[in-house]
Amino acid sequence: MNSAGDAFGWAFRDPSWFGKIVLQSLIFIIPIVGWIAGAGWVLLAFENARNGRNELPPAGFHLSRGIGLFGVIVIYVIVLGLPGYILSGAGAHGIVQQCVGSDNTNCTYNYVGGPLSGLGSLWNFLAQLFLDFLLPTLIVTVFHSGFGGAFDLGRVWSYATRNPSNSLIAGLIVFVAGFISGLGIIVCCVGILFTIGYAFTIHAGIAAWFERVQSAPAAPPTLPSAPPPAPG
Repeated sequence: MNSAGDAFGWAFRDPSWFGKIVLQSLIFIIPIVGWIAGAGWVLLAFENARNGRNELPPAGFHLSRGIGLFGVIVIYVIVLGLPGYILSGAGAHGIVQQCVGSDNTNCTYNYVGGPLSGLGSLWNFLAQLFLDFLLPTLIVTVFHSGFGGAFDLGRVWSYATRNPSNSLIAGLIVFVAGFISGLGIIVCCVGILFTIGYAFTIHAGIAAWFERVQSAPAAPPTLPSAPPPAPG
């Protein structure tokens, strides 16, 4: 990965990209098992990308490879989102029947939140952005150190912030990948059979770029040039 933008096109260098992406997207539809398999596919794709192989891994149920990354993401989502859920639920009225009309016959059921629901929604949005920021670091960390490495919080934060601009760029790419994944639902839900798997390849590609630039040694400082000799 020579640049962050290469993450969007890396998958298409594999002549069999279409079949692999669609099949992995189909597997992802299976609850839990498909999600774990998707996480394993991301790690396998990351391994290929970081080693310079322009080849997607075969689609399949990569459960043993994906269980660690899947567990890490689930725990991070729960912990980061818990305050937002608490704020959203505080004082909420739940599902309430609301009727209109002179005889109150036109009734609908709507969720009525509490006074802090807006703040809870804001928290959840910011938590998702923060997780996007951390995801490349988590992929790299789980690949090298396994499930437990992702909970060495000092090490994770140190790696993510070693060069914050790299993390911000990678996090932005992850955010865009999530948006692309959601586009499949808009296209009559059929497009999701492509967009989910394609988003996985973007995650793998940007993580490979991120590892390369984040682990690179800092450039040595530029020494000032010697002053010109004094006139004789």
